[in-house]
Amino acid sequence: MKRIVGLLVLALLAVLPVPAQAQQTKQYVADAKTKIDVMGEWAHPDDDTSFIGPCGVWHQLYGVKCGVIMVTRGEGGGNAAGTELGPDLGLRRENEDRVAHYRSGTIDIFNLDRIDFFYNQSAPLTQYFWDEQETLRRVTRVIRETQPEVYIGFTPTLAAGHGNHQQAGRLIWEGVLAAADPNMFPEQLTGPHALSTWQVKKVFSGGSTAGTGGTTTSANCTTGFTPSGLDPVAGVWTGYNSPYTWPAGNSQGQPAGTPKIWQQVADEGRAAYPTQSRLMYKGVSAPACPRFGMTESFVPFQPNSSPAAGRDDAILFGATKPDPGGLPLGTLEYLTFSRFYNVAGEPFQATLHLRGKLAEGNVQLTVPAGWTVDGPKPVPAGSSADVTFTVTPAANATVDQNAKISALYTTGKHATGYTENVVRIVSAAEGRFQRWGNWLEYDQWLEKTAPQADRLGRSQAIQSMGIGQTIDVPVVVHNWSTKQQTGAVSLDLPADFTVDSNSKPYDVAPGADVTVTFKLTNTDTTLPAQQNVSIPIRTATGSETLTLTLVPTTVIPQATPVVDGTAEPGEYPGPTLDLGRIWQGASGCTGVDDCGVSATGEGSTAKVSWSDDALYFFIHIRDDYQSYAVTPAECVGHWQADSVEILLDPRGTASQDLKDTANTFKLGIFPFTQSGGPCWERDADNHQGYSSGALDTGNAPGVQVASTAQWVGSNQTTVPHAYAGGGYDLEVKIPLADLPAAVDPSHLGLNITPYDNDDTSAPGTTTLRHIDMSTRLGWSALGSVQSDPYRWGIATLPGYTPPAGRPTTPAPPDVSNPNLNGALSPQTIAQSARNGVPISGRVPTGDLSIQYAGLSGNAVQLVTSSKGSGTARAFLTSGELAAIPVWTTSCTSDPAPDYGFTPCAITDGATPPWSPDMSGHLVKQATQQVTRGVQHWTIPLTAAQRQQLKDRGHLLVSYETTRNEVQAFDIRIA
Repeated sequence: MKRIVGLLVLALLAVLPVPAQAQQTKQYVADAKTKIDVMGEWAHPDDDTSFIGPCGVWHQLYGVKCGVIMVTRGEGGGNAAGTELGPDLGLRRENEDRVAHYRSGTIDIFNLDRIDFFYNQSAPLTQYFWDEQETLRRVTRVIRETQPEVYIGFTPTLAAGHGNHQQAGRLIWEGVLAAADPNMFPEQLTGPHALSTWQVKKVFSGGSTAGTGGTTTSANCTTGFTPSGLDPVAGVWTGYNSPYTWPAGNSQGQPAGTPKIWQQVADEGRAAYPTQSRLMYKGVSAPACPRFGMTESFVPFQPNSSPAAGRDDAILFGATKPDPGGLPLGTLEYLTFSRFYNVAGEPFQATLHLRGKLAEGNVQLTVPAGWTVDGPKPVPAGSSADVTFTVTPAANATVDQNAKISALYTTGKHATGYTENVVRIVSAAEGRFQRWGNWLEYDQWLEKTAPQADRLGRSQAIQSMGIGQTIDVPVVVHNWSTKQQTGAVSLDLPADFTVDSNSKPYDVAPGADVTVTFKLTNTDTTLPAQQNVSIPIRTATGSETLTLTLVPTTVIPQATPVVDGTAEPGEYPGPTLDLGRIWQGASGCTGVDDCGVSATGEGSTAKVSWSDDALYFFIHIRDDYQSYAVTPAECVGHWQADSVEILLDPRGTASQDLKDTANTFKLGIFPFTQSGGPCWERDADNHQGYSSGALDTGNAPGVQVASTAQWVGSNQTTVPHAYAGGGYDLEVKIPLADLPAAVDPSHLGLNITPYDNDDTSAPGTTTLRHIDMSTRLGWSALGSVQSDPYRWGIATLPGYTPPAGRPTTPAPPDVSNPNLNGALSPQTIAQSARNGVPISGRVPTGDLSIQYAGLSGNAVQLVTSSKGSGTARAFLTSGELAAIPVWTTSCTSDPAPDYGFTPCAITDGATPPWSPDMSGHLVKQATQQVTRGVQHWTIPLTAAQRQQLKDRGHLLVSYETTRNEVQAFDIRIA
């Protein structure tokens, strides 16, 4: 169903009528304005930059139209280029993403309006904040409406890191399934806006692109490429000339008027995110060969052993272009198996599914050496065939490894269709460490929701323990075979570990599980330099490796400190915590002070005490360079300036409870500000937001901070920026009532992480910026430890008892910055009006009609008619709205469509003012509450605003009903 674009040319106040929407009575087919050939899906603006160069080539050479589903606009991050936060930042970041892609022909970016919140590594936490089913509903609508043939994006595995990235990857697999399933969101398939189910043809989500061969210096760059894994790989050369040329006087010294190659365009686009600490790209790019690993295909394609697979359009075969094998475009061909996990020597079934205009022929399977399969088998002429084979793996097939099975359908007319898929060979008795937390949840997602993603691998075996402590190590033994399995489980222990028994027996029936549990003890109370150790778990027929993280431990004594910035005798009688370990940014160290330890051997340290119902911290930081000083309004995003974060998990169970840091308290402290004293905020925790000064949101009452740091008084690098005394001290009081739950005095999760920023001025300037260029240190120092409470240290509080009645279950997390509603984005409204896909993938309506819209004196007059109630918003815009430049440049001949991406001076690359008018493109906006019937409303204009509208003036209108349905109009003001 296509919403009619309200494109009204207003001349002499004449208005063209908006046609009524016709009832759909046949199979839905996306029209040229709506159809997307290759869809990418990602979580945040700038996740999608690998898409720019390939889409530019595909669009220019093959007429392919790319689109992007963007789940969030990145509102939850910091802003390195301005003061916008929350929805205002989302509006700016949406534009940055559109600018990055615009020149590649990707003008459709479907923002789903999901909330962007703090960095985490939990897909379940992301589901909680994103409203999992509603997000999937929106993804499904966009797929069904745009009907993409190829789908590209993140892996759904935990290897994606960021939990938002994991969930975005899952939405690819879930969305492809849902769009093709008439039982999923059936309301989208009926009524006046009815869509149809849709089968995506190829999926690239988590596939490996590793391999040898190929080239980056010529077209068809994957020719001769051999994957090292089992995922088919398609590539595209980005050395082709683009339509964009080098302007005169460019800093790179390129001849004026000569074409930029697509990789240059891609690299310039990749940098077009100034709010995310990106700088204007000022280099010269060499051609590249971006490659994509295919993880699912429903159409015939060319194997990498075929010369045709090396072509730059190979990714399109069987999807938007006929496969070179000769089968008609639209033919479906894919392999499924009776089970994915198989045991050496035991048979299973493989079925080739064929749909389309099928000619009589036969099918032959190819299996690994030593395996057996029956066939070939015939295929009758018709429209559908399912051909099943019996496959038996070799008796000595390698375990814990995927194996490829391919099928070749050959017709009597010598047309062929090739496809392949993988199964996995596992041990007959497979012993796996018992999964917990995010790892258990991911394996359950594979089993229950997306078993076809099993080819990407199950979760890793991961656990943590405090140094010198004892933990249980449960091992689940599963019998994958058809015979009883007996044997023993054993652990291969590294140094400084003991176990209660060297091995333990198992006896397990076919298809059943048994669990054996070891008592594992760490015998060394010194935290090793490498906190991760490997412990192989072995059964009679296989093994897996447990990655065990050793974390520091401490005892917090009772004392009575005074928060004055000094540690008086008796205030902190407990042990000294070493904060000098680096967990990120080691390459940014410029001296021993930056790396946590001074030239005299004195390092960054902390001491902790408790008194009454509060924790007290004395933190000593070595630092040689004072970073940017924040304003009170910038007292968020602590990693963008010198700071210290204190992290507390009150129950020590946040990771087990699938909430990660959403169940914790995290206080980020800036030791100095432009106002002189320190400020502090809570970030990425149970109640984030400002916590000090005039902007205090009441989320950390009673916190006290004393700092010895004194601001040098300038953010200019032309003055000395050394700390007096070579660093600073912080003393901090945190009332335990501020934590989201009562503290477990036997297991408090604790970490302290200093952030060290140095000279953050842009090249050619002398002004420090509020931008992330930090070296990150910590007491427990592992990558991404800021998001992993299970990797924090463990503290005990002898003698402490929480007050009676304090809850032991954390309150629901509070993310203070909301996301932008797409109905408030002029760029989103204009896109929806143009291509007919409803704003944010929401439910469409046709309730509102615009009876009249025109200029009358110094006002725009609107007459609307509605079948119900809702909110209408009008935005008057001028100029080119689709991609508003993000950089300033002194190049005098760098007009649209290059949009100022090229520098002609070292000082180029500043950011134009954005707020409050979208760099001058938002002329006026107004809101009207609409009721059933006719509404008359007026938008007053100044003479200057009326003059602005002479430059491609548009009236954009969004409408939201009380049922949360949406509609969009774009009316040209001439």
